[in-house]
Amino acid sequence: MSTVSLLTLFGTMLLLAIVPGPGVFAIIARSFSSGILRGAYMVIGMILADYVFIVLALFGLSALSEIMGTAFYVIKYISAAYLMWLGYKLLKTKATAIDIEETKESSLLSNLVTGLLITLGNPKAILFYVGFFPAFVNIGDVSVYDTVLIMLTATVAFGSVNLGYAFLAVKAKGVFKSSSASNVINKTAGTIMVSTGVLVAVRA
Repeated sequence: MSTVSLLTLFGTMLLLAIVPGPGVFAIIARSFSSGILRGAYMVIGMILADYVFIVLALFGLSALSEIMGTAFYVIKYISAAYLMWLGYKLLKTKATAIDIEETKESSLLSNLVTGLLITLGNPKAILFYVGFFPAFVNIGDVSVYDTVLIMLTATVAFGSVNLGYAFLAVKAKGVFKSSSASNVINKTAGTIMVSTGVLVAVRA
């Protein structure tokens, strides 16, 4: 794989990462309510899902969405339901001044799994890797080294942008110092989380 192709792929991935979607909204809401660590684990889950798509695309599964069949819709609706459930819990939380520091209502693993499911059930991700991705990569002539480079490219492009969103969400939270402000945080993050779950569920 040429350096030009790799840089072009990186630039495209970076632009796709910057455009807000269900994943970005989920990261912002989780980081805003529970701290950057849980937001980072959600990002890791998303990157792992990208790895899955990269491997599948490189091994010639051009009809990935059809191959996944019912499993695609199961993953999609499970991730949507879980996001809405997390949002509902935040909406029902009665915050105190301590909550402003970090709300520990979900495990790190659950946040990683949520990120994984969001990307696995994202039609935009499937279309990119199955349809657009081959424009940058010669699928029939890809080595293990090329595959590792592509994964590293995805990690830097998607990981840096999503962690940036998580960091900004945490910084925005830092301006609040009272329990009433913490309630606003939880209600805002909960609303975003529920809305994101609905968006994931209704998108074709």
